[in-house]
Amino acid sequence: MPDVCALLHAGLLVTNLDRARVFYESVLGLKVCPNRPDLPYPGEWYELGGGQQLHLMQLPNPDAASVRPEHGGRDHHIALGVRNMAELKSRLDAAGVRCTASKSGRAALFCRDPDANTLEFVEIG
Repeated sequence: MPDVCALLHAGLLVTNLDRARVFYESVLGLKVCPNRPDLPYPGEWYELGGGQQLHLMQLPNPDAASVRPEHGGRDHHIALGVRNMAELKSRLDAAGVRCTASKSGRAALFCRDPDANTLEFVEIG
């Protein structure tokens, strides 16, 4: 039986890397991982701490024509821990990013990036 014990990275498809960088770096405040290898497509890697990363890949999206649910919690998504939910919400509001609260009653916030990838944010200590 394999001993799966960590999520090392999540990869998201983007159509415009420059636009995605503005969102992930300026709005979310993520820091670029400097050791992304020379891959045959544009992309960016971000450090999330604890050896975890978020990889953006500017590649064709095979799901581009699909209809996404209105609430991101009912769509495929990644969950990111944040230290200050109020500050994040303020930054998302200032950038005009629409957010929804978790429908489960948990203290979680959902939004979509410029390419409609769903992000869930959960405040951690």
